[in-house]
Amino acid sequence: MEHAPLDLLFVSGDDLEALALSDADILDAVEAAVRAQGERLVALDPRVHHVPDPSFPGHFNLLRATVWPLGVTGVKVVGDYVGNHASGLPSELALVTLYDPRTGMPVAIVDATEITERRTGALTALGARELARPGSRTLAHVGARGTAFANVTMLDGLFDFDEIRVTSKRPSSREAFGARLEEALGKPVRVTSTIEEAVGGADIVVEATRLERPEPLLRTSWLEACSLLIPYGTMSILELDVLDGFDKVVVDDWGQCGRDDPFGALRPHVRAGLLTEQTLHAELADVVARTKPGREDDDERILFWHRGLATTDVAVAHLAVERARAHGIGTTVRYRS
Repeated sequence: MEHAPLDLLFVSGDDLEALALSDADILDAVEAAVRAQGERLVALDPRVHHVPDPSFPGHFNLLRATVWPLGVTGVKVVGDYVGNHASGLPSELALVTLYDPRTGMPVAIVDATEITERRTGALTALGARELARPGSRTLAHVGARGTAFANVTMLDGLFDFDEIRVTSKRPSSREAFGARLEEALGKPVRVTSTIEEAVGGADIVVEATRLERPEPLLRTSWLEACSLLIPYGTMSILELDVLDGFDKVVVDDWGQCGRDDPFGALRPHVRAGLLTEQTLHAELADVVARTKPGREDDDERILFWHRGLATTDVAVAHLAVERARAHGIGTTVRYRS
């Protein structure tokens, strides 16, 4: 059977920079994908991992989803290599491939490194919008990884914090992170040398560390003022008793949070039976779709654990492809003659 040549679009990192998608663009795309999840209009598989060398600190994450309101399926492969900074590389490098869900035809390849960073920041911000105490004035961010910048800038866009504190393990990374944020936000950012100094008294605490193995570096006793904790480090830095002080736990997708793999901020708590599907309050999608409540009073303390939604990768990549086509940006690649 004869057919016309089949082409697909490659959208590079430079192309994404030229598109200049705004934070509002990203947040809208992420919110729509999360709402679609809550309305059961997505097919979402738990992420899986590929570890090329168990003795080396690095692995690949594979995320897969179909977002039916967009009519697109996507697969993201992202490397997670904690030592990449020594080679001048981002710790996370990613590609998304998009497909027609009814034919399997590949339609686009997108550099997903920036997409990973910004969709993560948007999910953090969306979670805080739904779950944080109104009028939260102080943000603490632990970790300066690639997604950290989008976390802080998108959160500040919603809350306009009076004080932002940041810290990370390496002095050079935290100082550079703080300086970059000050330039972007036009306000002071306090850089601290310890986690305790950063989180003490903070209303919202975000944890995005990069450890080679679990280690309880964030003490529960330091979080007495925290009304919203958002941990998503690759390895857990939380003490096992942290859940005792929180009224609700919300996740992005229990299918992957409840799965037993080596990674995740609350993995030790799931393994110990301290967080189960029965004790979980909700997925964020249920809150966004208004089938379950989010924050119900100012005194509640909520923990929101997200591991990364493939649906949001697909949604933001789809947005980038549509904008690229509209503006004549990107490279057309002949797939099959």
